[in-house]
This record gives sequence, structure tokens and C-alpha cells, in this order.
Amino acid sequence: MAVGSALAITVPATADDGLGDYRDRFEPLPHFPPIPADNSLTPEKVELGNMLFFEPRISSSGVISCATCHNPALGWADRIPRATGHDGQIGERNTPTVLNSGFLGSQFWDGREPDLEGQALGPIEADVEMAMDLETALERLNDFTLYQTKFAEAYPDDADPINANNLAHALASFQRTLNTPNSPFDRYLHGDQNALDQQEKDGMVAFVDNGCIACHSGPAMTDSNFHRIQVPGSSDVGRFEVTGDEADMYKFRTPTLRNVAVTYPYMNNGATETLEESVAIMGKEMLGRDFEEQTIADITAFLHTLTGEMPDFDVPALP
Repeated sequence: MAVGSALAITVPATADDGLGDYRDRFEPLPHFPPIPADNSLTPEKVELGNMLFFEPRISSSGVISCATCHNPALGWADRIPRATGHDGQIGERNTPTVLNSGFLGSQFWDGREPDLEGQALGPIEADVEMAMDLETALERLNDFTLYQTKFAEAYPDDADPINANNLAHALASFQRTLNTPNSPFDRYLHGDQNALDQQEKDGMVAFVDNGCIACHSGPAMTDSNFHRIQVPGSSDVGRFEVTGDEADMYKFRTPTLRNVAVTYPYMNNGATETLEESVAIMGKEMLGRDFEEQTIADITAFLHTLTGEMPDFDVPALP
């Protein structure tokens, strides 16, 4: 893909549908999120990060890669309640999608890392995920002439470019390109009032009027803040594990609603199978409302409009 290229969105000139005040409460997804000054996207970094994302040899077993749990065919997630990692271990939380993850204010359900660069190495070293010693992972990569070349091209100013910092930055660079603009809702926000049908527009109104937008706002449909929720079947204490602050007990980062229709199951423990069930739970637990069936159906229809165009990428030929 062409890094930094713009996606042209052409919309027809149509009469206003009377929902401008609601439309104005949302932001269409821009083409790329802000990029850290010390990690500008370059084609070389993105290409290297693409290879590393699919590289299983940075796991101790040699068979698990980032793409194992973040499968492009499954909404860049895994569609199982909780991730299966090294030696068949089951993780404690549902795998979040990496789509549009560069827009998030923090990473992981508990927000323990501030950005994608900080997040990148965690799964590699986690015992329950890839269970890999980082130095051994770097040694494995250094055994291949192709990786020596690719790291040198991506980080030409480094005398020894195959290092942990560059591994993290390359993976983050690739993930920052995995954005999904031009969803039906984006086209609607850009002026195409025919991009949504009447039920989907009713769902948008219900989404705003019932208060869902309080937490699910901004270009990624999340405030990136932490909110207390105890979903059925979960005893996970959430952000408390990071801060030790009792006020953070059972708090989790608000997940993005972008592409939510294709990134099931839901909640931090993945125990909620359908969007309809999820909408009902969130209405009751977060808003104190028992939604009527029609409201649930309308909001669910609206959420389906948040599925954007999946990013172009290459399945790399690994050395």
C-alpha cells in the first residue's frame, strides 16, 4: 500500500435529512492517526512491520505470530472468547482488534501501555501468549540475511538495527496503517444521506439520545477512558491490576465500535456472543436502561454501519 496516501471520498449532493444535529456529534475517520515524531511511517518500516506481524519465529514455539490472534480474515481479531496462546493456554481476556488501534489513547483492556510502540513487545514476552525471551527472538531474526537487510533499510542510522526498540517500532508502524475509513457511516457523515437506511438513522438517534455517545465518541468511537463494568461471568478486576487504586477496580478501557459487527464475541471476557445481547447489557449496566426490542434492533443496525473498508496488506514471503 502507499503509505500516507489519501482516500478520496466522493458524495452526491443531496437534501439534508433533518438529522444534521445528530450527525454533527460524530467525527468521520481520518486517513491516518497522528504519528509519533520519532517514528514517522516510512514504506521500509511498514514493510518490515508487516513481515514481523506474520513471523512465528518470534514466539518460543515457532508457530505463533501476532496474526495468530489478530487474524486479517476475522476482523484482525480471533473470534473466540479468550485468546489461545503458548502451549494451548487460555488468556484471561478477549482479543481486541488491531484495526484503527493507532487512534486509541492507550492499549490493552487495562490501558497498561500508552501507545502501539509500548504494546508491541508485551505479547511476545507474555508467558500465556508467545512466551518468548526477547533476546532470543532478536537472535533468531538476526540469523536471516533478509531481516538484516530489511532492518538496515528501515533504520539506516542504527549501527545495530535489529534491536528491541526497532522491533517494537516496526510492528507499530505496520499496525498504524490498519485503518478502516469509508464505512457507510463515514460516507453519511461526509454528506451522503443515502448511505444509511431509515432504521440505521433511527439507530444513530437512539445511540445519541440514550447516552451511548458519552463513551463511544471521536473518530474511533471510543473516549479511550476507563469505566467500571462487571459483565456476566467475569471476575476480572481490570485497570486495578495496573494502578492498584481501588477506584479503578473493575474498570476497562472503552473499546472501539469501529468494525464491531465483525469483531465478535464481546466484552472483556468474550462471553457475549451477539451485538443485540451486548447492546442490552450495556444499556442496563452502563446507562441503567432496559432497552425495548425495537431500540436494540435499531442501535444494532446502526452499529453495522461502522464496518469500514478493510486495509490493503500483503501476506509476506518470510525467509
